[in-house]
Amino acid sequence: MGAPKEVEIKFLISDPASLAQRLSSAGFHCATPSTHEFNTLYDLPGQKLRWEGELLRLRRYGDFWRLTHKARAKTGRHKSRIELETAIGDGKQMDLMLRALGYQPVFTYEKYRSEWSDGKGHVDLDHTPIGDVGEIEGPARWIDRTAKLLGVTQSDYITKSYAELFFEWKRRYKRKAMNMTFRECGGRAKVAINTRKSSAEAEAGSGV
Repeated sequence: MGAPKEVEIKFLISDPASLAQRLSSAGFHCATPSTHEFNTLYDLPGQKLRWEGELLRLRRYGDFWRLTHKARAKTGRHKSRIELETAIGDGKQMDLMLRALGYQPVFTYEKYRSEWSDGKGHVDLDHTPIGDVGEIEGPARWIDRTAKLLGVTQSDYITKSYAELFFEWKRRYKRKAMNMTFRECGGRAKVAINTRKSSAEAEAGSGV
């Protein structure tokens, strides 16, 4: 049995309420209403994981914690990568364990996420400090069918990570924030999208 693979795309949301209505009309149900999510990325000295294109993330979603490792991404029309994750009972203890093993927090980001599903894949609606963003995750053909159903064209697809989008936003608006949090970003602005290969990958490492 192979390791689980994550396949996804992001897209910008101009009208969250309208998109939620389209999802409901298309037969999706809201599995989780908008819930606060806080993510911390960890790395070793010298940022070994970043240079390998890997990710180690501790996430708190509401009252639940998850630890996730993602391998280097492959990017085409969609972004795909091997993803391993497990539920964690005590995130604060997990943080202490990671630090004891030599890992240190290197980037944090937060958002409010609602999760929608039709039983085959899921669509997430994210309210972030830099704008409203959707994610469609599932089998590649299902992603394309769902995107079309929601009025999202392939030219709207984004395969960049939140870290990359954050650093593009930071350069565009000349902000000093080091993390994608509401406190540091000071509110919400439109996501700055650059279709050229971004140097943020070198700054922030692997996708989130």
